[in-house]
Amino acid sequence: MPTDETTSRIAPWRRIVGRFGLTVGLLSLLAVDPAAAQTVGTAFCESDMALTVRNLFTVIQFGGPLIGGVLALGATVALPMVPRTDMKKELKEIRNQGVIWGVIVAPLATTILQFILNNVVAGGTSCGF
Repeated sequence: MPTDETTSRIAPWRRIVGRFGLTVGLLSLLAVDPAAAQTVGTAFCESDMALTVRNLFTVIQFGGPLIGGVLALGATVALPMVPRTDMKKELKEIRNQGVIWGVIVAPLATTILQFILNNVVAGGTSCGF
């Protein structure tokens, strides 16, 4: 049966060994993490999810400006033919939103997301989106 004297001599060593073990564990985890992320990044580029993301980018990149441009052009063409002021105001808003979201935001968002996925995510592996 341990006495108070042996317990008091073991307690500081237990703390030292515990801190040392925790430090070594964290450092080994940080040292291995880039290598583990590299294999995950390569596996991600070959997955069905990467193909889905690539297809989604294609839809946003080409569909956004196409739909936005059609809305803006249609609203611009219809504007002189509408007699009511409130309807003209709505057509102008449709035209503006078509230009903003379809022609400006969709290509810009696609470029930003491509940059993030190619350079930040997937462990430094470029999937070539």
